Amino acid sequence: MIAEAGMSHAEVARALVRVAQESNADEFAGVGRSHVSHWIAGSKPSGRAPALLCEALSRKLGRVLNLEDIGLPSPLLSSADMLGWRVDTLAALTELGRVDVDAERRRVLGTAAYSLAALALPADPWWTRMAELGQARGTPAGRTVGRGDVDAVHDMVSLFSRVDQRRGGGHARSAVVQYLSSDVAAYLRGRYADEKLRRDMFTAASELSYLAGWMAFDNGEHNVAQHYFNIAVKLAAEADNPAMAGHVLRAMAHQAIDLGHHKHALDLANASVHGDRYETAAPRERALIGVVHARALAVNGETQNSARALIRAEDDLAAATHGDDEPGRVFFFAEASLAHETACALRDTGDLAGATRHFRRSVRTRKAAAFTRTHAVTLGYLGAVQARQGEIEEACTTWSRALDAMDGVRSGRTRQVAAEMRAILAPYKRRNVRVVHDIDVRATTYLSTFA
Repeated sequence: MIAEAGMSHAEVARALVRVAQESNADEFAGVGRSHVSHWIAGSKPSGRAPALLCEALSRKLGRVLNLEDIGLPSPLLSSADMLGWRVDTLAALTELGRVDVDAERRRVLGTAAYSLAALALPADPWWTRMAELGQARGTPAGRTVGRGDVDAVHDMVSLFSRVDQRRGGGHARSAVVQYLSSDVAAYLRGRYADEKLRRDMFTAASELSYLAGWMAFDNGEHNVAQHYFNIAVKLAAEADNPAMAGHVLRAMAHQAIDLGHHKHALDLANASVHGDRYETAAPRERALIGVVHARALAVNGETQNSARALIRAEDDLAAATHGDDEPGRVFFFAEASLAHETACALRDTGDLAGATRHFRRSVRTRKAAAFTRTHAVTLGYLGAVQARQGEIEEACTTWSRALDAMDGVRSGRTRQVAAEMRAILAPYKRRNVRVVHDIDVRATTYLSTFA
């Protein structure tokens, strides 16, 4: 497969390290040409290396490879198989839940890499078939599902969403998974009085699966997040709810942007605003998917299209009113969130002054006590932009506020912000500037709590 890919051993090593970095597999940062040569000569890659190598070669060849394809024994669990769009939704949910709540099997899932091949969305006929499949769900032996059960799932989504917004994805995800894979999975196999009730339950389940994925994404567990997002899309398709599907595709685009897969991110973002996914969404949700679409355009160098998308997102949010006409899943998206994402888009197009202005607006308008995690991330990003403009002392002041907000937050994104502080400040440490020293020490202390 390496020969078919036309890669040297050094190129294979670099590709593997890139995948390892996405998967938080820091133990493979030192993999080089000699390691690949040894593997080809017959030695077996250790730990997570086989899965990382498989994904690296899959990306180069443009098709999904399994371990047997590259001459290595397959594990008991095939993560790639679980991500297939043709895999039954409820079977995938049951298997993923069984894996994620079991410590040993979760470790196996954690060895898999974030898959670029799995980001390729199925064609239109698949969505139609999934809606038809959903209508045929239900079994006479299943429990009777009522409106109160749907409301209960929404209540749990609301509860855990607020925990995530305040404390980060590292808190309570196992509780979300347990509830999804037990109570909610049973509801999905139940009997419904009418089709609307079934669709509402599948939408609620999609929201919960999305939340499990978002929490994993926020905590840097990218492969796990990808699995839950995949199931959330399937559940939305079976609910015949295009707006919910757009909501999840937006999250997948956001993840791909953060991981540096810009072309894939734009494909996902384009899909999220396509047709009924945008048209049937409430104005607040349109603004949310629209601003991430703007970010995807920005990182792909489409500056003018990004600017137009930002204006449309602003118009959509201006048309939004809280109430029964919009889903609860967008409760968090208001002026502060729009300003944060707008700032990120401007930063990525090189407009640092504009990014600074919008990051400041986000900080000023956010209810920090309720949305603590994102508040800390926004301050971290603002400090990084200030540092890029040569305003180191001002950046340190901003980062001090970010570190204050991080107290009690367990999030991969806040950890990344703290690590970036240290990296930016490294050249200044020799100057013995007290404020630089203080921020470096505090960031180091925060990171040490997750070691």
